[in-house]
Amino acid sequence: MNRAGTPLLEIVSEPDMRSAKEAVAYMKKIHSLVRYLEICDGNMQEGSFRCDANVSVRPKGQKEFGTRAEIKNINSFRYVEKAINFEVERQIEVIENGGKIVQETRLYDANKDETRSMRAKEEANDYRYFPDPDLLPVELDDAFIEQVRATLPELPDAKKQRFVEQYGLSAYDAGVLTASRELADYYESVVKAVGSEPKLCANWVMGDVSGFLNKDNKEIGESPVSALMLAGMIQRILDNTISGKIAKDVFEAMWNSEGDADAVIDKKGLKQITDTGAIEAAIKDIMDKNPKQVEGYRAGQDKLLGFFVGQVMKAMGGKANPAQLNDLLKKLLAG
Repeated sequence: MNRAGTPLLEIVSEPDMRSAKEAVAYMKKIHSLVRYLEICDGNMQEGSFRCDANVSVRPKGQKEFGTRAEIKNINSFRYVEKAINFEVERQIEVIENGGKIVQETRLYDANKDETRSMRAKEEANDYRYFPDPDLLPVELDDAFIEQVRATLPELPDAKKQRFVEQYGLSAYDAGVLTASRELADYYESVVKAVGSEPKLCANWVMGDVSGFLNKDNKEIGESPVSALMLAGMIQRILDNTISGKIAKDVFEAMWNSEGDADAVIDKKGLKQITDTGAIEAAIKDIMDKNPKQVEGYRAGQDKLLGFFVGQVMKAMGGKANPAQLNDLLKKLLAG
């Protein structure tokens, strides 16, 4: 516990890591676990989660570790990587210039992208290790450990594997969606509400939802588009009320607190046109206005199909059903 009585958890790893990227990957895994277990919120800027990095170098082929320097209280994954990389280069330069690395505590200055000495610790005694007479040893028996294990939530690796098996997602998609417990819960709520299309749901959560969260610097719990609202919009894509392209505009309006999908669609008149007759009429009008392009397409210039799709969509305000439009276009252009 710290001096204010707040319980602290310190995880001390063996010197197993061989690069800054590996150290960051290790930290991110621990970060994910403490958040899944609700040990803390993992906010690095506020000090809920910090890193002290011990760094040493050794000549290639040498078995013994070099003298280590400790970089204290690094408060972001990016700074952990930058601080370690700087310290590695600093130590190599000192040794190659004939100097000697001393055991010390250093601080990382993010503005200057460098580490600098804070205090020397030449002997273990300088760390002032001593047993606290008021704190008795804690012994945990196997029965207690199993009792606690039984209360654990589904952890990231298990959840990732389940997402792959249950929803047919790729390992990459499942990894992204289970990076935080909150995001995983949001995604599952969307899938359950839609009742199908887990991959489409994943694309929206990883794409537009995550993109808008990053843009506004928000966490998933702060999203103005709830899981049920997103599910409602996806259902309108599936029942052909709107196209995937129109859905982008609907989502943005929902994000800006203009109501749920149905309200936005009605208010803005975004309902997709599925009337075959109306689409045919628009296609024929565009064909009449562009005889050279029709002739070119029939002569084998297949890329002109995109031109006609664009022109018809423009004429219909982007509301034509894309699948119907493509089918009708190909039939009419074929003559």
